[in-house]
Amino acid sequence: MPKLPDPAAAERLDRLVKAAKRAGADAADAIEFKNVSVGLSYRLGNLEDVERAESSDLGLRVFIGQQIAFVSSTDFSERGLAALPERAVAMAKLAPEDKYAGLAPADLLARDWPDVEIDDPNEPSTETLVEQARSAEAAAMAVKGVTNSEGGGANYGRTMVTLATSEGFLGGYAGTSRSISASVIAGQDDLMERDYDYTSARFAADLESPEAIGKSAGERAVRRLNPRKEKTQSVPVIFDPRVSSSLIGHFAGAISGSSIARGVSFLKDKMGEEVFSSNITIVDDPHRKRGLRSKPFDGEGIANKRMVLIDKGRLTTWLLDTASARQLGLKPTGHGARGTGGPPGPSVSNMYCEAGTLSPEELMADIKSGFYVTELIGMGVNGVTGDYSRGAAGFWIENGKITYPVSEITIASNLKDMYRNITPANDLKFRQGTNAPTLRVEGVTIAGA
Repeated sequence: MPKLPDPAAAERLDRLVKAAKRAGADAADAIEFKNVSVGLSYRLGNLEDVERAESSDLGLRVFIGQQIAFVSSTDFSERGLAALPERAVAMAKLAPEDKYAGLAPADLLARDWPDVEIDDPNEPSTETLVEQARSAEAAAMAVKGVTNSEGGGANYGRTMVTLATSEGFLGGYAGTSRSISASVIAGQDDLMERDYDYTSARFAADLESPEAIGKSAGERAVRRLNPRKEKTQSVPVIFDPRVSSSLIGHFAGAISGSSIARGVSFLKDKMGEEVFSSNITIVDDPHRKRGLRSKPFDGEGIANKRMVLIDKGRLTTWLLDTASARQLGLKPTGHGARGTGGPPGPSVSNMYCEAGTLSPEELMADIKSGFYVTELIGMGVNGVTGDYSRGAAGFWIENGKITYPVSEITIASNLKDMYRNITPANDLKFRQGTNAPTLRVEGVTIAGA
Protein backbone atom coordinates (compact mmCIF):
# COMPACT_ATOMS: atom_id res chain seq x y z
CA MET A 1 0.00 0.00 0.00
CA PRO A 2 1.36 3.48 -0.83
CA LYS A 3 2.53 5.71 1.99
CA LEU A 4 -0.30 7.56 3.74
CA PRO A 5 0.13 11.35 4.07
CA ASP A 6 -1.70 11.41 7.42
CA PRO A 7 -1.09 8.20 9.42
CA ALA A 8 -2.89 9.62 12.47
CA ALA A 9 -6.07 10.14 10.41
CA ALA A 10 -5.80 6.61 9.01
CA GLU A 11 -5.54 5.15 12.51
CA ARG A 12 -8.43 7.30 13.75
CA LEU A 13 -10.76 6.28 10.92
CA ASP A 14 -9.82 2.62 11.16
CA ARG A 15 -10.75 2.67 14.87
CA LEU A 16 -14.07 4.39 14.09
CA VAL A 17 -15.04 1.81 11.49
CA LYS A 18 -14.18 -1.10 13.79
CA ALA A 19 -16.08 0.55 16.64
CA ALA A 20 -19.14 0.92 14.39
CA LYS A 21 -19.03 -2.79 13.62
CA ARG A 22 -18.81 -3.60 17.33
CA ALA A 23 -21.78 -1.29 17.95
CA GLY A 24 -23.94 -3.35 15.60
CA ALA A 25 -23.30 -2.02 12.08
CA ASP A 26 -23.13 -4.58 9.29
CA ALA A 27 -20.75 -2.32 7.35
CA ALA A 28 -19.22 1.13 7.71
CA ASP A 29 -16.83 3.61 6.21
CA ALA A 30 -15.27 6.85 7.42
CA ILE A 31 -13.68 9.77 5.58
CA GLU A 32 -11.65 12.71 6.85
CA PHE A 33 -10.67 16.02 5.25
CA LYS A 34 -8.00 18.37 6.55
CA ASN A 35 -7.76 21.73 4.81
CA VAL A 36 -5.41 24.69 4.95
CA SER A 37 -6.11 27.73 2.78
CA VAL A 38 -4.50 31.14 2.45
CA GLY A 39 -5.88 33.90 0.25
CA LEU A 40 -5.31 37.60 -0.16
CA SER A 41 -6.29 40.47 -2.41
CA TYR A 42 -4.39 43.58 -3.42
CA ARG A 43 -6.36 46.54 -4.77
CA LEU A 44 -5.27 49.94 -6.07
CA GLY A 45 -1.79 49.55 -4.67
CA ASN A 46 -2.85 48.42 -1.20
CA LEU A 47 -3.16 45.08 0.53
CA GLU A 48 -6.91 44.74 1.03
CA ASP A 49 -7.30 41.52 3.00
CA VAL A 50 -5.47 38.38 4.08
CA GLU A 51 -7.28 35.25 5.17
CA ARG A 52 -5.99 31.94 6.49
CA ALA A 53 -8.27 29.06 7.43
CA GLU A 54 -7.58 25.59 8.80
CA SER A 55 -10.27 22.97 9.22
CA SER A 56 -10.66 19.29 9.96
CA ASP A 57 -13.85 17.33 9.41
CA LEU A 58 -14.69 13.63 9.39
CA GLY A 59 -17.77 11.63 8.59
CA LEU A 60 -18.89 8.13 9.54
CA ARG A 61 -21.40 6.16 7.45
CA VAL A 62 -22.95 2.98 8.83
CA PHE A 63 -25.23 0.32 7.33
CA ILE A 64 -27.64 -2.00 9.07
CA GLY A 65 -28.95 -4.16 6.30
CA GLN A 66 -30.11 -1.55 3.82
CA GLN A 67 -30.68 1.13 6.41
CA ILE A 68 -28.08 3.87 6.42
CA ALA A 69 -27.05 6.80 8.61
CA PHE A 70 -24.39 9.51 8.52
CA VAL A 71 -22.74 11.41 11.35
CA SER A 72 -19.97 13.98 11.08
CA SER A 73 -17.78 15.80 13.56
CA THR A 74 -15.06 18.42 13.88
CA ASP A 75 -14.35 17.25 17.46
CA PHE A 76 -11.43 14.81 17.21
CA SER A 77 -11.04 14.29 20.93
CA GLU A 78 -11.20 10.73 22.22
CA ARG A 79 -14.44 11.49 24.03
CA GLY A 80 -15.99 13.20 21.02
CA LEU A 81 -15.20 10.37 18.63
CA ALA A 82 -16.24 7.62 21.04
CA ALA A 83 -19.88 8.69 20.83
CA LEU A 84 -20.11 8.66 17.01
CA PRO A 85 -20.43 4.90 16.27
CA GLU A 86 -23.28 4.24 18.70
CA ARG A 87 -25.08 7.41 17.63
CA ALA A 88 -24.79 6.44 13.96
CA VAL A 89 -26.02 2.89 14.58
CA ALA A 90 -28.99 4.20 16.56
CA MET A 91 -29.88 6.55 13.70
CA ALA A 92 -29.56 3.80 11.11
CA LYS A 93 -32.03 1.59 12.98
CA LEU A 94 -34.65 4.31 12.53
CA ALA A 95 -33.85 5.09 8.90
CA PRO A 96 -35.97 3.84 5.96
CA GLU A 97 -34.49 1.12 3.81
CA ASP A 98 -32.57 2.06 0.68
CA LYS A 99 -32.36 -0.99 -1.58
CA TYR A 100 -29.38 0.46 -3.43
CA ALA A 101 -27.35 1.34 -0.32
CA GLY A 102 -24.05 -0.36 0.38
CA LEU A 103 -20.30 -0.08 0.33
CA ALA A 104 -18.31 -0.46 -2.87
CA PRO A 105 -17.69 -4.12 -3.79
CA ALA A 106 -14.45 -5.40 -2.29
CA ASP A 107 -13.16 -6.68 -5.64
CA LEU A 108 -13.26 -3.16 -7.11
CA LEU A 109 -11.35 -1.44 -4.28
CA ALA A 110 -7.94 0.02 -5.04
CA ARG A 111 -5.13 -2.03 -3.53
CA ASP A 112 -2.37 0.06 -5.05
CA TRP A 113 -2.42 3.43 -6.78
CA PRO A 114 -0.11 5.74 -8.69
CA ASP A 115 1.56 8.94 -7.56
CA VAL A 116 -0.40 11.55 -9.51
CA GLU A 117 1.92 14.37 -8.39
CA ILE A 118 -0.63 16.75 -6.90
CA ASP A 119 1.12 17.74 -3.65
CA ASP A 120 3.57 20.65 -3.89
CA PRO A 121 5.74 20.40 -0.75
CA ASN A 122 6.51 24.13 -0.73
CA GLU A 123 3.93 26.31 1.00
CA PRO A 124 4.35 29.93 -0.10
CA SER A 125 5.00 32.69 2.40
CA THR A 126 2.48 35.47 2.82
CA GLU A 127 5.08 37.81 1.33
CA THR A 128 5.23 35.69 -1.81
CA LEU A 129 1.46 35.76 -2.22
CA VAL A 130 1.37 39.51 -1.64
CA GLU A 131 3.97 40.08 -4.33
CA GLN A 132 2.09 37.86 -6.80
CA ALA A 133 -1.19 39.72 -6.24
CA ARG A 134 0.54 43.11 -6.34
CA SER A 135 2.40 42.30 -9.57
CA ALA A 136 -0.75 40.99 -11.27
CA GLU A 137 -2.73 44.12 -10.45
CA ALA A 138 0.13 46.46 -11.36
CA ALA A 139 0.53 44.83 -14.77
CA ALA A 140 -3.22 45.12 -15.40
CA MET A 141 -3.36 48.77 -14.34
CA ALA A 142 -0.43 49.56 -16.63
CA VAL A 143 -2.50 48.69 -19.71
CA LYS A 144 -3.62 51.86 -21.48
CA GLY A 145 -7.37 52.34 -21.06
CA VAL A 146 -7.70 50.54 -17.72
CA THR A 147 -9.23 52.95 -15.21
CA ASN A 148 -10.07 50.95 -12.10
CA SER A 149 -9.37 47.67 -10.40
CA GLU A 150 -11.33 44.98 -8.63
CA GLY A 151 -8.02 43.65 -7.39
CA GLY A 152 -5.26 41.18 -7.87
CA GLY A 153 -5.44 37.94 -5.92
CA ALA A 154 -3.23 35.05 -4.89
CA ASN A 155 -4.31 31.85 -3.15
CA TYR A 156 -2.84 28.64 -1.79
CA GLY A 157 -4.55 25.57 -0.39
CA ARG A 158 -3.73 22.04 0.72
CA THR A 159 -6.17 19.23 1.42
CA MET A 160 -5.49 15.81 2.92
CA VAL A 161 -8.10 13.10 2.30
CA THR A 162 -8.19 9.80 4.20
CA LEU A 163 -10.72 6.98 3.73
CA ALA A 164 -11.30 3.72 5.60
CA THR A 165 -13.95 1.06 4.95
CA SER A 166 -14.99 -2.15 6.68
CA GLU A 167 -14.25 -3.96 3.41
CA GLY A 168 -10.57 -3.47 4.16
CA PHE A 169 -9.73 -0.31 2.25
CA LEU A 170 -7.45 2.23 3.94
CA GLY A 171 -5.95 4.99 1.84
CA GLY A 172 -5.25 8.68 1.59
CA TYR A 173 -3.66 11.42 -0.46
CA ALA A 174 -2.81 15.12 -0.25
CA GLY A 175 -3.19 17.79 -2.90
CA THR A 176 -2.26 21.44 -3.19
CA SER A 177 -3.73 24.27 -5.24
CA ARG A 178 -2.25 27.61 -6.29
CA SER A 179 -3.81 30.52 -8.17
CA ILE A 180 -3.12 34.10 -9.26
CA SER A 181 -5.79 36.40 -10.70
CA ALA A 182 -6.55 39.97 -11.71
CA SER A 183 -9.83 41.73 -12.49
CA VAL A 184 -9.95 45.30 -13.80
CA ILE A 185 -12.24 47.87 -15.39
CA ALA A 186 -11.65 49.88 -18.57
CA GLY A 187 -13.42 53.05 -19.70
CA GLN A 188 -15.29 55.80 -17.90
CA ASP A 189 -18.79 56.66 -16.68
CA ASP A 190 -21.44 54.65 -18.53
CA LEU A 191 -18.87 53.26 -20.97
CA MET A 192 -17.07 50.82 -18.71
CA GLU A 193 -16.25 47.16 -19.22
CA ARG A 194 -14.79 44.60 -16.83
CA ASP A 195 -12.68 41.54 -17.54
CA TYR A 196 -10.25 39.25 -15.78
CA ASP A 197 -7.69 36.52 -16.17
CA TYR A 198 -6.25 33.88 -13.87
CA THR A 199 -3.89 30.95 -13.65
CA SER A 200 -4.29 27.90 -11.42
CA ALA A 201 -2.09 24.87 -10.86
CA ARG A 202 -1.11 22.24 -8.32
CA PHE A 203 2.53 23.37 -8.28
CA ALA A 204 3.92 26.90 -8.13
CA ALA A 205 6.26 26.09 -11.02
CA ASP A 206 3.29 25.49 -13.32
CA LEU A 207 1.66 28.88 -12.78
CA GLU A 208 1.79 31.59 -15.41
CA SER A 209 3.56 34.74 -14.27
CA PRO A 210 1.59 37.41 -12.39
CA GLU A 211 2.68 39.96 -14.99
CA ALA A 212 1.28 37.90 -17.86
CA ILE A 213 -2.02 37.39 -16.05
CA GLY A 214 -2.37 41.08 -15.23
CA LYS A 215 -1.49 42.24 -18.73
CA SER A 216 -3.99 39.79 -20.23
CA ALA A 217 -6.76 40.94 -17.85
CA GLY A 218 -6.16 44.58 -18.76
CA GLU A 219 -6.09 43.95 -22.48
CA ARG A 220 -9.25 41.87 -22.30
CA ALA A 221 -11.10 44.66 -20.50
CA VAL A 222 -9.98 47.36 -22.98
CA ARG A 223 -10.86 45.18 -25.93
CA ARG A 224 -14.48 45.00 -24.75
CA LEU A 225 -15.03 48.76 -24.80
CA ASN A 226 -17.82 50.24 -26.96
CA PRO A 227 -19.74 47.01 -27.59
CA ARG A 228 -22.49 46.86 -30.17
CA LYS A 229 -25.70 44.89 -30.30
CA GLU A 230 -26.66 42.45 -33.03
CA LYS A 231 -30.01 41.54 -34.52
CA THR A 232 -31.60 38.15 -33.94
CA GLN A 233 -30.28 35.57 -36.39
CA SER A 234 -28.87 32.06 -36.74
CA VAL A 235 -25.07 31.96 -37.15
CA PRO A 236 -22.02 29.82 -36.40
CA VAL A 237 -20.81 30.45 -32.85
CA ILE A 238 -17.20 30.09 -31.73
CA PHE A 239 -16.68 29.33 -28.04
CA ASP A 240 -13.40 30.65 -26.62
CA PRO A 241 -11.54 28.10 -24.43
CA ARG A 242 -12.52 30.10 -21.37
CA VAL A 243 -16.16 29.14 -21.98
CA SER A 244 -16.01 26.09 -24.26
CA SER A 245 -15.42 23.83 -21.27
CA SER A 246 -18.94 24.63 -20.05
CA LEU A 247 -20.40 22.73 -23.01
CA ILE A 248 -18.43 19.67 -21.94
CA GLY A 249 -19.51 20.23 -18.34
CA HIS A 250 -23.18 20.04 -19.35
CA PHE A 251 -22.39 16.70 -20.98
CA ALA A 252 -20.93 15.37 -17.71
CA GLY A 253 -24.18 16.20 -15.93
CA ALA A 254 -26.17 14.47 -18.65
CA ILE A 255 -24.31 11.15 -18.21
CA SER A 256 -24.29 11.18 -14.40
CA GLY A 257 -25.56 7.82 -13.19
CA SER A 258 -27.96 9.43 -10.74
CA SER A 259 -29.60 11.44 -13.55
CA ILE A 260 -29.80 8.38 -15.79
CA ALA A 261 -31.29 6.24 -13.01
CA ARG A 262 -33.97 8.86 -12.38
CA GLY A 263 -34.63 9.27 -16.11
CA VAL A 264 -33.99 13.03 -16.01
CA SER A 265 -31.29 13.37 -18.68
CA PHE A 266 -31.66 14.26 -22.35
CA LEU A 267 -29.11 11.50 -23.07
CA LYS A 268 -30.85 8.77 -21.03
CA ASP A 269 -31.58 6.54 -24.07
CA LYS A 270 -28.39 7.28 -26.03
CA MET A 271 -25.88 4.72 -24.76
CA GLY A 272 -23.75 3.46 -27.65
CA GLU A 273 -25.11 6.06 -30.05
CA GLU A 274 -23.32 8.92 -31.79
CA VAL A 275 -24.37 11.94 -29.75
CA PHE A 276 -21.47 14.22 -30.80
CA SER A 277 -20.01 14.81 -34.23
CA SER A 278 -17.53 12.10 -35.19
CA ASN A 279 -14.54 14.44 -34.70
CA ILE A 280 -15.17 14.68 -30.95
CA THR A 281 -13.48 12.48 -28.34
CA ILE A 282 -13.96 13.25 -24.63
CA VAL A 283 -11.74 11.74 -21.97
CA ASP A 284 -11.80 11.64 -18.16
CA ASP A 285 -8.38 11.01 -16.64
CA PRO A 286 -8.09 10.97 -12.81
CA HIS A 287 -4.40 10.01 -13.00
CA ARG A 288 -3.22 12.93 -15.11
CA LYS A 289 0.04 14.16 -13.58
CA ARG A 290 -0.51 17.43 -11.70
CA GLY A 291 -4.11 17.60 -12.89
CA LEU A 292 -6.32 20.02 -10.99
CA ARG A 293 -8.81 17.24 -10.19
CA SER A 294 -6.46 14.26 -10.16
CA LYS A 295 -6.92 11.67 -7.43
CA PRO A 296 -5.47 8.16 -7.03
CA PHE A 297 -8.80 6.49 -6.16
CA ASP A 298 -12.41 7.61 -6.00
CA GLY A 299 -14.46 8.71 -3.00
CA GLU A 300 -15.54 5.13 -2.24
CA GLY A 301 -12.04 3.65 -2.47
CA ILE A 302 -12.67 2.20 -5.94
CA ALA A 303 -9.73 1.96 -8.33
CA ASN A 304 -10.18 4.65 -10.98
CA LYS A 305 -8.59 4.98 -14.40
CA ARG A 306 -8.52 6.97 -17.62
CA MET A 307 -11.78 6.47 -19.52
CA VAL A 308 -12.96 7.56 -22.94
CA LEU A 309 -16.49 8.89 -22.42
CA ILE A 310 -17.10 9.89 -26.03
CA ASP A 311 -15.22 7.90 -28.68
CA LYS A 312 -15.35 9.69 -32.03
CA GLY A 313 -18.81 10.97 -31.23
CA ARG A 314 -20.18 7.76 -29.67
CA LEU A 315 -21.31 7.62 -26.02
CA THR A 316 -19.48 4.76 -24.29
CA THR A 317 -20.34 4.91 -20.58
CA TRP A 318 -22.25 6.52 -17.73
CA LEU A 319 -20.53 8.06 -14.72
CA LEU A 320 -21.36 5.64 -11.91
CA ASP A 321 -20.89 5.55 -8.18
CA THR A 322 -21.88 2.39 -6.31
CA ALA A 323 -25.51 3.35 -5.64
CA SER A 324 -26.34 4.50 -9.18
CA ALA A 325 -24.54 1.46 -10.60
CA ARG A 326 -26.71 -0.88 -8.50
CA GLN A 327 -29.83 1.00 -9.56
CA LEU A 328 -28.90 0.54 -13.23
CA GLY A 329 -27.64 -3.04 -12.83
CA LEU A 330 -24.10 -2.05 -13.79
CA LYS A 331 -20.64 -1.85 -12.21
CA PRO A 332 -19.29 1.36 -10.64
CA THR A 333 -16.88 3.24 -12.91
CA GLY A 334 -14.72 4.84 -10.21
CA HIS A 335 -16.47 8.21 -10.36
CA GLY A 336 -17.78 8.38 -6.79
CA ALA A 337 -17.19 11.69 -5.00
CA ARG A 338 -18.28 12.61 -1.48
CA GLY A 339 -18.10 14.84 1.54
CA THR A 340 -18.57 13.96 5.20
CA GLY A 341 -22.31 14.49 5.62
CA GLY A 342 -23.98 12.56 2.83
CA PRO A 343 -23.74 9.73 0.32
CA PRO A 344 -21.31 9.62 -2.61
CA GLY A 345 -22.43 10.83 -6.01
CA PRO A 346 -20.98 10.56 -9.53
CA SER A 347 -18.44 13.17 -10.59
CA VAL A 348 -15.71 13.56 -13.20
CA SER A 349 -12.07 14.29 -12.52
CA ASN A 350 -9.88 15.81 -15.28
CA MET A 351 -12.36 15.73 -18.16
CA TYR A 352 -11.36 17.20 -21.50
CA CYS A 353 -12.31 17.31 -25.16
CA GLU A 354 -9.42 16.27 -27.36
CA ALA A 355 -8.00 18.86 -29.74
CA GLY A 356 -8.81 18.93 -33.43
CA THR A 357 -6.52 19.70 -36.36
CA LEU A 358 -7.50 23.27 -37.30
CA SER A 359 -6.17 26.42 -35.67
CA PRO A 360 -8.75 28.83 -34.22
CA GLU A 361 -8.09 31.13 -37.19
CA GLU A 362 -8.73 28.30 -39.65
CA LEU A 363 -11.83 27.29 -37.71
CA MET A 364 -13.48 30.65 -38.37
CA ALA A 365 -11.92 31.49 -41.73
CA ASP A 366 -15.07 30.69 -43.75
CA ILE A 367 -17.54 32.45 -41.41
CA LYS A 368 -19.09 35.42 -43.17
CA SER A 369 -21.03 36.47 -40.05
CA GLY A 370 -20.74 34.81 -36.66
CA PHE A 371 -20.32 35.26 -32.93
CA TYR A 372 -17.15 34.65 -30.89
CA VAL A 373 -18.17 34.04 -27.26
CA THR A 374 -15.82 35.00 -24.42
CA GLU A 375 -18.30 35.21 -21.54
CA LEU A 376 -21.45 33.30 -20.60
CA ILE A 377 -24.02 34.56 -18.12
CA GLY A 378 -26.66 32.64 -16.18
CA MET A 379 -27.45 28.93 -16.08
CA GLY A 380 -30.29 28.54 -18.60
CA VAL A 381 -29.74 24.87 -19.39
CA ASN A 382 -32.46 22.23 -19.02
CA GLY A 383 -30.82 18.89 -18.21
CA VAL A 384 -33.99 16.96 -18.99
CA THR A 385 -34.65 18.32 -22.49
CA GLY A 386 -31.23 19.72 -23.40
CA ASP A 387 -32.69 23.17 -24.12
CA TYR A 388 -29.91 25.77 -23.96
CA SER A 389 -30.30 29.52 -23.48
CA ARG A 390 -27.62 31.71 -21.90
CA GLY A 391 -26.62 35.35 -21.88
CA ALA A 392 -23.34 36.01 -23.63
CA ALA A 393 -20.78 38.61 -24.60
CA GLY A 394 -17.87 38.51 -26.99
CA PHE A 395 -16.97 39.68 -30.47
CA TRP A 396 -18.54 39.68 -33.89
CA ILE A 397 -16.92 37.72 -36.69
CA GLU A 398 -16.97 39.18 -40.19
CA ASN A 399 -15.37 37.49 -43.19
CA GLY A 400 -13.40 35.12 -40.99
CA LYS A 401 -11.98 37.79 -38.68
CA ILE A 402 -12.81 38.89 -35.14
CA THR A 403 -13.94 42.51 -35.38
CA TYR A 404 -15.90 44.57 -32.83
CA PRO A 405 -17.16 43.68 -29.33
CA VAL A 406 -20.82 42.75 -28.80
CA SER A 407 -22.85 42.40 -25.62
CA GLU A 408 -26.37 41.80 -24.35
CA ILE A 409 -26.73 38.71 -26.53
CA THR A 410 -28.64 35.53 -25.77
CA ILE A 411 -27.53 32.33 -27.47
CA ALA A 412 -30.11 29.56 -27.77
CA SER A 413 -30.26 26.03 -29.14
CA ASN A 414 -30.54 22.48 -27.83
CA LEU A 415 -27.50 20.61 -26.58
CA LYS A 416 -28.43 17.55 -28.63
CA ASP A 417 -28.16 19.67 -31.79
CA MET A 418 -25.10 21.58 -30.60
CA TYR A 419 -23.18 18.42 -29.77
CA ARG A 420 -23.79 16.98 -33.23
CA ASN A 421 -22.48 20.16 -34.85
CA ILE A 422 -19.26 20.84 -32.94
CA THR A 423 -15.80 21.18 -34.48
CA PRO A 424 -12.76 21.48 -32.16
CA ALA A 425 -9.67 23.59 -32.79
CA ASN A 426 -6.10 22.50 -32.03
CA ASP A 427 -5.50 24.81 -29.04
CA LEU A 428 -6.35 22.59 -26.06
CA LYS A 429 -4.68 23.72 -22.84
CA PHE A 430 -5.17 22.31 -19.34
CA ARG A 431 -6.08 25.36 -17.25
CA GLN A 432 -9.15 24.10 -15.37
CA GLY A 433 -10.66 20.88 -14.05
CA THR A 434 -12.71 20.51 -17.25
CA ASN A 435 -11.00 21.66 -20.44
CA ALA A 436 -11.78 22.05 -24.11
CA PRO A 437 -10.15 23.79 -27.06
CA THR A 438 -11.86 26.52 -29.04
CA LEU A 439 -15.13 25.01 -30.29
CA ARG A 440 -17.23 25.93 -33.31
CA VAL A 441 -20.97 25.17 -33.21
CA GLU A 442 -23.13 25.56 -36.29
CA GLY A 443 -26.63 27.01 -36.50
CA VAL A 444 -27.02 28.63 -33.09
CA THR A 445 -29.70 31.26 -32.63
CA ILE A 446 -28.55 34.56 -31.20
CA ALA A 447 -31.15 36.94 -29.86
CA GLY A 448 -30.07 40.57 -29.79
CA ALA A 449 -31.58 43.95 -30.46
